[in-house]
Amino acid sequence: MKIAVLTGAGISAESGIKTFRDSDGLWEGYDVMEVASPQGFAKNPEAVLKFYNQRRKQLTEVEPNAAHYALAELEKHHEVTIITQNVDDLHKRAGSSRVIHLHGELFKARCVEEEDLILDWKEDLNLGDICENNHQLRQHIVWFGGAVPKL
Repeated sequence: MKIAVLTGAGISAESGIKTFRDSDGLWEGYDVMEVASPQGFAKNPEAVLKFYNQRRKQLTEVEPNAAHYALAELEKHHEVTIITQNVDDLHKRAGSSRVIHLHGELFKARCVEEEDLILDWKEDLNLGDICENNHQLRQHIVWFGGAVPKL
């Protein structure tokens, strides 16, 4: 049997990942257009890089929860594809092998000029971190106003 599962922020909230829309969520204290848009990056790339570096650091401090593991277990009996809006790696860490990230991934970086040039990236991303073609790298995240590439 083939099963497709769509997940969002709720599945990772149980692991301690703050959601964006909760009253104490990530957008509290941040203007979304300042840290999650092409305009924000053009205006203050350091602030945007710092915001996502903080998200990446938080991700290293949490673990998959029972829901992530249950979906991985389901894969032992069925062909399961997880389509997630989350930018974390918790599904993969739990053992799921077919995960489609609609909004990008925190542990990846991409070239600002060549969107298909995507690199694995575990550490902080800073101004001056460049790709093989000497262009600035940024987080591999779909920003507000940007196209969802896997849609």
